[in-house]
Amino acid sequence: MSSLVLGIKMIDQFINFVIRPPRAEYDPDQYLWEKEFSLGGTKCKRQDLELTNSRGHTLRCSHYVPSSSREDTPLPCVIYCHGNSGCRADANEAVMVLLPSNITVFTLDFSGSGLSEGDYVSLGWHEKDDLKTVVSYLRNSNQVSRIGLWGRSMGAVTSLLYGAEDPSIAGMVLDSAFSNLFDLMMELVDVYKIRLPKFTVKVAVQYMRRIIQKKAKFNIMDLNCVKVSPKTFIPALFGHASGDKFIQPHHSDLILKCYAGDKNIIKFDGDHNSSRPQSYYDSVLVFFYNVLRPPPISSSYSSKLESYYSLGDVNSATGLDESFLYEIISGLRSACIDVASSSSAPPAPLTTKPTNELLSEAMPMIDTVYLFSFLLEFSSRCLVYPF
Repeated sequence: MSSLVLGIKMIDQFINFVIRPPRAEYDPDQYLWEKEFSLGGTKCKRQDLELTNSRGHTLRCSHYVPSSSREDTPLPCVIYCHGNSGCRADANEAVMVLLPSNITVFTLDFSGSGLSEGDYVSLGWHEKDDLKTVVSYLRNSNQVSRIGLWGRSMGAVTSLLYGAEDPSIAGMVLDSAFSNLFDLMMELVDVYKIRLPKFTVKVAVQYMRRIIQKKAKFNIMDLNCVKVSPKTFIPALFGHASGDKFIQPHHSDLILKCYAGDKNIIKFDGDHNSSRPQSYYDSVLVFFYNVLRPPPISSSYSSKLESYYSLGDVNSATGLDESFLYEIISGLRSACIDVASSSSAPPAPLTTKPTNELLSEAMPMIDTVYLFSFLLEFSSRCLVYPF
């Protein structure tokens, strides 16, 4: 009898792990970029706002734009979609990578996450509707031209599910998406060496499916990116850490294989929660520049950036003169050193914990060759194996 009680408790914990993970609690003025700041000599600002999703939940959002942007000159925008247990602070790195190239960044706390309303997360199912609310707002604002999506883990699944419904999205960066939730749950049984017969596990998963559908109003069997990929034609850049034991790299491989649009994948060292390498951020910037086509920047290193962007996808280039590439990147580093001195200090790393011990481990911000010559620590991420 005690083993049965223990089993039920484990199932209940896993249900909470899926739909009610630890929630990020943070002060936006402490853990996001400041309301006014500077990147590489470009003055920028953070505009906080609230939107209401289709279920009536208030979504807390931030839009990072150049301070000098004119209302009659729309700029492209990338919407950053955080992972499970994540929040808006996860987009701090995207701001560093994209904003100095005239690509604005919009980020939000999904319903049930961070400071937004809502009791449960749904690993992409309801989050895609939150994303629809954001896209509709941006298009109606008349201040945004092309729109791209950048999702990590749960955010990557959200982007895929939404992208299948909105072909007007210009491009997507998809970091560590799972192919379908059921297979992922079955894999985790092996990863964490849960010694139960597979039949017993399947029965438990079906029980969980019913409970989750009752509480969070979605069917875990519907979370299947392999089903939507064949009808999605948006250019996509996939990324996955080769050492990811939580969502294993073959999940991205499965999605990539059946994805209908232009696609490429970058594998890199690390695990599910590790910092991404510089080469990955380089490729992300080149990808978004090519699909969003932002207006030219006016700075001391704009010509070097244009040369770099024109290389397209470095990983697939043939006959590329590596010495030429090295010369360009070296020039970018030198130019960034010249302008970095005028940049304001980025958000301080999150060092305190709420009572439920959220935001427990700091994740380093990556040094971006275009923007800074120094390393940056930014807001902590809840590392309770976020999707």
